[in-house]
Amino acid sequence: MNEFKRITSRDNPFYKSLLKLTSSARERREAGQTLLDGAHLLRAYLDGGSKPKHLLINEQALQNDEIVSLLDACAGVPQTQLDDALFAQLSELKTPNGLLALIDIPAAKVVAAHSQFALLLEDIQDPGNLGSILRSAGAAGCDAVFLSPGCADAWSPKVLRAGMGGHFALSVNEGIDLVHVAKEFTGKILAASLQGDSGLYDCNLRGKLAFAIGNEGAGLSQELLDAVQQRFLIPMPGRVESLNAAAATAICLFEAVRQRR
Repeated sequence: MNEFKRITSRDNPFYKSLLKLTSSARERREAGQTLLDGAHLLRAYLDGGSKPKHLLINEQALQNDEIVSLLDACAGVPQTQLDDALFAQLSELKTPNGLLALIDIPAAKVVAAHSQFALLLEDIQDPGNLGSILRSAGAAGCDAVFLSPGCADAWSPKVLRAGMGGHFALSVNEGIDLVHVAKEFTGKILAASLQGDSGLYDCNLRGKLAFAIGNEGAGLSQELLDAVQQRFLIPMPGRVESLNAAAATAICLFEAVRQRR
């Protein structure tokens, strides 16, 4: 059985530092760390070959076989048990699942010039949308995602939960000048636009490729639109005018997957 430290006071300095990570993008950037909430995210992180810095559990966690298995897999990693009330303050879930992992935020590994299949995300501000996009990108086999400074924090708890481990299948590049990326990228960049001159299903999506995806309300900036090679429309025969950014991105990515089979 693993030996656990125990924290019972919210005045504990380590606990106070964890609280800051849950609520502040600035704190996460300065520390270079974030918290993973739940067994699924930790499993995805471990599958990527990394180890957490610290594991945190609540009082019921040891009744969960999956959590116990993960604790055993992380032998040598510091493990701390928190009182239920303290644990609940760190988790945004109404019913906390009992496991949190403190990790170093992975460094971006793929630059634009070397990417084969990428996304350029401009001002995606909704955390759920951003997480869903990263999940789809990981599932579709993208190697890199480039986020403008106006995007939500990719490593926030809400984005991580919506991403369901997609973060760890990608090189996540934040605070990026997307026009500069567009100039460095050596493949073809396409963008969904109401001014598109072709339909998505008529585009050649084989080879080195990137999609530029714009803000949920405003779409892509004119500067970035001018930097892409092709604009297209997503066919929508129904009576709804638009799709949200996450749905549109998934359609684009998996049409590319279909063409590349």
